[in-house]
Amino acid sequence: MAEWILGIETSCDETSAAVVRWEAGRSALASLSILSQDVHRIFGGVVPELASRAHVQAIVPVVERALADAGIDLNQLDGIAVTAGPGLVGALLVGVMYGKTLAFSGDRPLLGVNHLEGHLFAPTLEDPQLEPPFIGLLVSGGHTMLLDVPAWGEYRLLGQTLDDAAGEAFDKVANLLGLGYPGGAPLERLARQGRPGQIRLPRPMLGELEREGPNRYAFSFSGLKTAVLRATRKDASPDHDEARSTIQNADLARAFQDAAIEVLVAKTAHAVSATGYPQAMVGGGVACNRALVSALEERLAGTARVSVASPRLNTDNAAMIAAAGAWRLARGERSGWDLQPRDDLPIPGLVPGFHASRTSP
Repeated sequence: MAEWILGIETSCDETSAAVVRWEAGRSALASLSILSQDVHRIFGGVVPELASRAHVQAIVPVVERALADAGIDLNQLDGIAVTAGPGLVGALLVGVMYGKTLAFSGDRPLLGVNHLEGHLFAPTLEDPQLEPPFIGLLVSGGHTMLLDVPAWGEYRLLGQTLDDAAGEAFDKVANLLGLGYPGGAPLERLARQGRPGQIRLPRPMLGELEREGPNRYAFSFSGLKTAVLRATRKDASPDHDEARSTIQNADLARAFQDAAIEVLVAKTAHAVSATGYPQAMVGGGVACNRALVSALEERLAGTARVSVASPRLNTDNAAMIAAAGAWRLARGERSGWDLQPRDDLPIPGLVPGFHASRTSP
């Protein structure tokens, strides 16, 4: 029997609601509504207080729109899934409290969902072939991590960023190049105009792949960002004409993107080889970067297929929260009315370490 699950996402600066239909062990997307907050462009980054206030204003119409687009009403819902973390606590609180209110008033089961687990489930809404085991690369503005996923609900952390997340580095480099916020998409566009190999930037932590140790699959983007900063300062001489600056910026964008992608792809491919898994997935806002996806597909061609969701399901959205929530609700899991948001909420079932390789790395 099919069940209707409402998802609510307010972890950062997108207010989103979605409805999925859970049937025969899979979720199908019925509707998705996302309202992005443009006010943060003025400040070059998300202002938590403004984000919370905007969520309060938008949450009701966004949920109503998702229900209307799905052709159902609140009484037809079988469960409500809401992002409980990680994210901005004030922003999360808006979604959690609204989700609690809907669930309590309608006597419906409530489930707090981990935002990162949601990203893992996002491609399943479009790719029925994505099933564990697989290697998951999560790359967003707040997180960068590589996961071994032997089964849904079982996650082994292979490595994560030691400083900046990949998406944060993209935004900061875009800001250095005068591209505004958010910077991922404009930086990728500018990088297409850049000349490959014209500027060489470091590949942080890439050498760790050759050594056994806790940092084999770790990432670091702070030094790469600093290298771009030094290059922009070096190129900021008074007699530097505008045309040359445009070319230089494109080359810098290309150099930064190439460096970041090389590290992300190399570590993901290494993990795929070490496990022998037939699949890898990429999720999070940076997964919208076509150069990253293309590079990973090329590297894994003939070895493993790559699953990646469409852009609207890679950026923060409620569909992925509904999909992850539907799977856990079907297992009988529930959250209590004491559910509280956490900015550091761990992925449920996450354990550190790397299990025994099937093949030699």
